[in-house]
Amino acid sequence: MLRALSIAAAAAIAAVGVAVAAGDAEHPHDYPFSFDSPVGGYDMGEVQRGFQVYQQVCASCHGMDNLAYRHLGEKGGPFALYMVRDHDTGELTPHVGKPAHGGRFVPVTENPYVRAIASNVMIADIDPSSGMETERAGRPEDYFRNPFPNEIAARATNGGAYPVDLSVITLARHGGADYIRSLLLGYDGESNGALHHNKYFPGGWIAMPPPLIEGAVAYADGTETTVEQYATDVTAFLQWAADPHMETRKRTGIIVLAFLLMLAGVLYLAYKQVWRGESH
Repeated sequence: MLRALSIAAAAAIAAVGVAVAAGDAEHPHDYPFSFDSPVGGYDMGEVQRGFQVYQQVCASCHGMDNLAYRHLGEKGGPFALYMVRDHDTGELTPHVGKPAHGGRFVPVTENPYVRAIASNVMIADIDPSSGMETERAGRPEDYFRNPFPNEIAARATNGGAYPVDLSVITLARHGGADYIRSLLLGYDGESNGALHHNKYFPGGWIAMPPPLIEGAVAYADGTETTVEQYATDVTAFLQWAADPHMETRKRTGIIVLAFLLMLAGVLYLAYKQVWRGESH
């Protein structure tokens, strides 16, 4: 009985400590992402740049175990490919992203952008002839390569800290995309051994060093390469990864609401017709 009470008391003290530590963090900055509104959608240029930041910076420590390379080229993905007929020449030309009108969707297995992204990654595999461990170029059906073979190796490489999986990080953290963006921008340069001060992290100290450096990732579209831009873009990509069907869900929701409104109107008119002449 005493042991149970001691354990319960220790748990309560720990919970209070966590609550106090969480209270030290500043509230995330409310950033106007394009996907925030009930009818908002993803800025695919932003998502594409965010994938580039993840690929060149974040992927060295953080995995995305729930995401496969094929997802990038599926309908609604940042590298979905369509063949669109040119009005002047009549020829079919490739168009990344859903076009405004028409277009034939290119299956992911035939998407050269997705195939190139996957093939640039070496995937651990078993040689079918010898049964020995080997590596091969990635394929669209492969899931994102994890930078570490297991948790022990990940902790050993990162001073005991375990880099979290980023597949659904914007849905798993209170504050969502605003929190992730603020966290990436919340470093003030102060460090204490292996820990770094971040005003948005509960407790104020985080094992992850500042991951973003101005000019570290070059954008081909001419977008400015600032830390703030990197943080915004990679957060947009992580939000898409966590909720790739958001746009479809919102469109469906609008159609359902419109149908229900019309149905309510029809039912009201039917009610008036049936009960006309009757006093209530």
